[in-house]
Amino acid sequence: VTVVPCDATAEEILAGRPDGVMLSNGPGDPAENVEIIAEIAKLLRSGVPVFGICLGHQIISHALGAKTFKLKFGHRGANHPVKDLKTGKISITSQNHGFAVDPDTVPDNVEITLINLNDNTVEGIAHRTLPVFSVQYHPEAAPGPRDPQYLFRDFRKMIAASKRQHAR
Repeated sequence: VTVVPCDATAEEILAGRPDGVMLSNGPGDPAENVEIIAEIAKLLRSGVPVFGICLGHQIISHALGAKTFKLKFGHRGANHPVKDLKTGKISITSQNHGFAVDPDTVPDNVEITLINLNDNTVEGIAHRTLPVFSVQYHPEAAPGPRDPQYLFRDFRKMIAASKRQHAR
């Protein structure tokens, strides 16, 4: 694992030849991170698998063309039900954020994959052709004993598929 600062450029990240990139959580209004969003857009176009969490999810959403908005009260706590729109599975999640992705701005090449059952806000997205997905909540916090572990398995599978594709 190589940790890079939030202001690392796409070129600097790609120079390390990562198998995949995880964009972590952090504070603040995601829309204010204009330079970071531009670098992440370059990174996404590179084809390297990317998985974003919380602020990482919001930055990816902006880099793909969506917008975010400030929630009236924010999502805080370890008991937010989130529904996977493909499987119907509901996970209990840990959340700590004040912004959400505006579903009306999500472009056609991006799929909304998860929703918050308390207020129907976007909890996850995936690009339809690039190896990119993200979640609004904190799967690393594991409020449900094993609820979000499939996300990390999916990311490992995405990395393995990318390696096979680039080996050809």
